[in-house]
Amino acid sequence: MADLQDDLHTTPEIGALPVERPTGATVADAFPAEAYAAALEAVDRVRALLAEHPVADGYSGLPRALRRLPWYDLELGETDVATDVPRLREGHVGALFWSLHLPDDARPDRALSATLDQLDLARTVIRDHPEGLRLARTAGQVIDARNCGRVAVVLGPATAAALDDSLGILRVLRTLGVRVLTLAGTSWASEAGLTRFGEEVVREMNRLGVLADLSGASDATIARTLTLSRTPVLCSRSAARALRPHPDNLPDDLLAALGAAGGVCMVPLAAEQTGPTLRDVAEHLDHIRAVAGPESVGLSGTFDSGAAHPQDLTDTACYPPLIAELLRRGWPETDLALLTWGNVQRVLRSADFAARAAQERREPSAARTVELDD
Repeated sequence: MADLQDDLHTTPEIGALPVERPTGATVADAFPAEAYAAALEAVDRVRALLAEHPVADGYSGLPRALRRLPWYDLELGETDVATDVPRLREGHVGALFWSLHLPDDARPDRALSATLDQLDLARTVIRDHPEGLRLARTAGQVIDARNCGRVAVVLGPATAAALDDSLGILRVLRTLGVRVLTLAGTSWASEAGLTRFGEEVVREMNRLGVLADLSGASDATIARTLTLSRTPVLCSRSAARALRPHPDNLPDDLLAALGAAGGVCMVPLAAEQTGPTLRDVAEHLDHIRAVAGPESVGLSGTFDSGAAHPQDLTDTACYPPLIAELLRRGWPETDLALLTWGNVQRVLRSADFAARAAQERREPSAARTVELDD
């Protein structure tokens, strides 16, 4: 294994390797027999691993991007966006979290209606592409979709501003299929942390099986939510602040706390947060794996969200070269399986199980901000 890893450092990128060994002096010089054989083995390892453990992509802005297009066909292929069914299959993506975050020009007082509009669009897109996409509300349905050759679409993260301080709206959104809620950007999850109402929101999310997304939240909110939540949380778009001081990236103490709580930090393929190259992304993945543990790292493409992407990571077909780079860095296949699929599945299953148990013990909360925070 060590010899193989040494060979992999000298091989061409997975995307540049032809399927058949080329002939001719020039190409043969570029791909010596030993290096070529090692590269082919790397290709086979990546393909086999992703066939068994496809990528669960933690953040896609596709619903908002499609709203700008007069016509599209994701099953045939759509060049105006970075996500379509052919590229999802090429990238071995098995599950995709669709962001319901507000458009940049959305009025704060229309957060709920804007979220419902995006929910309606997302469900319509899934309905119109039945051969490629399938809505998944539970961890079991994610597995079923993959087994049927479909990409499972998980709705969320949505913005907590859509709740309008109403837990009844949270329950309605869950009924409509929302599985992830971003806590940042509300009066009850601020720089000071969670208020009493904010804590009640987290408890009700646990009861419903809605995952808390802590990306963009204050350090105080993250710390309190990790203590309070009875289910693991996600950071849907966070990298390592120690490597790049972006405000949405996490410092090492919170990464360690996230790992201890069983949460998952989903590293975005966004140049502003990770750097301009594939290897920069790999450095963040290495760092978070070392600090939080291999059970607490995942991937977020952030495609179609308006983010600029690192070189060679520009659409949903890009995941095999990234996995090949991690293999070259010595990641064991067990850790890669957790990164791509296992960690997200564990968090979804945990939330489903905890929700069933909580609903037997706890009635729906009728708490209101005016009662708890005023």
